[in-house]
Parts: sequence; structure tokens; C-alpha cells
Amino acid sequence: MTAPRPWRVPVAVAQIPEQGLRLEIAADAATSAQLAALGGLRTLADATATVTLTPLSGGKVQVSGRVRARVGQICVVTLEPVENGVDEVFSVLFVPEGATVPAPAAEDDDPPETIVGGSIDVGSLATDFLFLGIDPYPRKPGATFAPVEARPAPEDHPFAALKTLKQQAPPTAPDAAEGAEPGRGRPPRKGD
Repeated sequence: MTAPRPWRVPVAVAQIPEQGLRLEIAADAATSAQLAALGGLRTLADATATVTLTPLSGGKVQVSGRVRARVGQICVVTLEPVENGVDEVFSVLFVPEGATVPAPAAEDDDPPETIVGGSIDVGSLATDFLFLGIDPYPRKPGATFAPVEARPAPEDHPFAALKTLKQQAPPTAPDAAEGAEPGRGRPPRKGD
């Protein structure tokens, strides 16, 4: 189940003139507050979009435009409020329901969207690109991340257990064979 979209501006495909349709849309205060909540933002202001719908052959529609807004977030370094601008350009091809869709020309090309119920919701489309343009790791100007250097406690050192064992172990007895090299158990030979 997808989350409800507060910024809805449906455009009936049958109402788009042959020469195309250009729209200027803006989210009101209530819609902006809902978008901020949906996007996990402190605030969202001045959300506007310019959208052009161009009819193509076979019932397809090319939708291109630009969405802009100011978003209030929390700096990931200082945890202080920070405000950033979003300015995203988009272009999406819409095809009629049930239309055969050719494979994308390149691997990174997005497949076309489907025209649902004979209309295209340009507000919902603007919302998608608005959220794509939000910095997921906002930083206050000049804020830098410096990792904390935590030194391990001496008792947490990997060799601490060995040191403890060495301190607890009884002293070793000398080798039984007289003149034997320590730890080898054999007497030295000529030339050793």
C-alpha cells in the first residue's frame, strides 16, 4: 500500500490541447505541512512546479518540468536546524494503460509511467521529484564530521588474556637433559 499523496493535481489526458499544456502549480500551507510530514522534514515551504504536458502519437504524453522548494532539516553533524533548496528538473513519458512498452534504450533509462484512469497527476509527479532532490545527509555550512578516536581499554586488548595467563602460570622447570638447549630437549651438537 502506498502512502497517500497530499499534493494532487490530476490532468485529464483528453483535455490536453494538441500544442500541449503548461501549468504552474504551488502547494498551499496545509499541503506543504503534509508533504513535510511525509518526507520526514522539519519544514517545507515554497513548493512550486512548472509542468508541460505534450501529447504524442499513440496516446502517449511527455511530461517535463521543474520542481522547487525550501526544506528544513536537521544537520547530520551538529544536529542543528538547516535549510536547503531543492531544484529538480524532470521528464517522464506516460503511456496509455495496456500499451506495449518497448524496453529502455539504455540500462539507466526509466521505463514509461502508465496513464491511470485517463489522467496524469502532475502534483504527485512533482512530489516524487521533490523528494528525490532532498539531500539525505544535510549539513550546516562549515560543519565537518570528525570521527571520535576511542582507544580500547587495556583490559579489552586482544592480548590482555595472554598477559593474565603468563602472570598466573608457574615458572617452567629447567630441561631434564644437562646442557640441553632450553625448549629443544636435546643436547647441543658440534657445529650448533
